[in-house]
Amino acid sequence: MSLTRLTPYGTISEALLERIGKIRILLSDVDGVLSDGKIYISNSGDEIKSFNTKDGFGIVAIQKLGVDFGVITGRESEIVNIRMKSLGAKYVYQGIGDKTAILQEIIKAAGITAEEVAYIGDDIVDITVFNGCGMSFCPRDAHPVVLAAADYVCHLDGGNGAVREVCDLILTARGAMNIIGASI
Repeated sequence: MSLTRLTPYGTISEALLERIGKIRILLSDVDGVLSDGKIYISNSGDEIKSFNTKDGFGIVAIQKLGVDFGVITGRESEIVNIRMKSLGAKYVYQGIGDKTAILQEIIKAAGITAEEVAYIGDDIVDITVFNGCGMSFCPRDAHPVVLAAADYVCHLDGGNGAVREVCDLILTARGAMNIIGASI
């Protein structure tokens, strides 16, 4: 019996894939994770963010398997509301100072355990959320302290496929990686 398995992002342990397979809710920070962390502001004061369609494809794919998706972010932006609505995100919490309290609220409302929730974040404020859920992920370009704290460091950067990587790992753990394209 092999103790590792090949994924689209390299070989990872079966034990880690087993943990990933238990995920029923994937939560994410926004700036630096779903976006590249840059905020563009026009002369008229309009805020612009960039989202990666590959991340969106992965989010839609895991939801088709029954894994809920949502965001918990410290900033507020109508752009995030629009993007999350287009992806069918179940949880959208913006302007949040205490992300851990929201995490606990989600766990309680969903009637699941912390081990069934994963979070992907990129900065120091996300570490407390890591400690309250079953799996923690971060983009390759996360803050160095976060890189050390995460259960899994993505091969891709925030806003450039890191969330898709996590979604692909969920699909792989559930044996759905090869069939998901036909169902979207």
